[in-house]
Amino acid sequence: MRLSGERHGLIAKINVVPLIDVCLVLVIILLVTAPMMVQSDLPVDLPQARTREAEDERNVSITLSANGDLAVDDERVSRETLGPTLHLRLAEKGNDDVLVVVRADSNAPYVAVREILDQARAAGAQRVAIATRQKTEVER
Repeated sequence: MRLSGERHGLIAKINVVPLIDVCLVLVIILLVTAPMMVQSDLPVDLPQARTREAEDERNVSITLSANGDLAVDDERVSRETLGPTLHLRLAEKGNDDVLVVVRADSNAPYVAVREILDQARAAGAQRVAIATRQKTEVER
């Protein structure tokens, strides 16, 4: 018989089973809550993408070349006459809600494109779009 006051030997091993249990619970909590953290709490009404619809409807096209030349539809204009010309086009009958499409060369500076967008808004354009080219499988 041993006496109750006798010392037992030192514990040389660490019991890792409770540590593994805690880690597994934390992983499960992370997996459950991660999808909820991705979305913001702000309600947002995302716009619908329009591709073919914009091509089929009547629009006014502003073209900017790489060297800075401008044209409204088929008429060449200068930077000074762009605003008044666009205002006249938008004032024509049936053009009150027309789409203004800015077709800028990819080498045109962003500042020039931004100025065209500002002039289009100042001329009364309610809807403005920037034309892009879709990448096809043939292009590399």
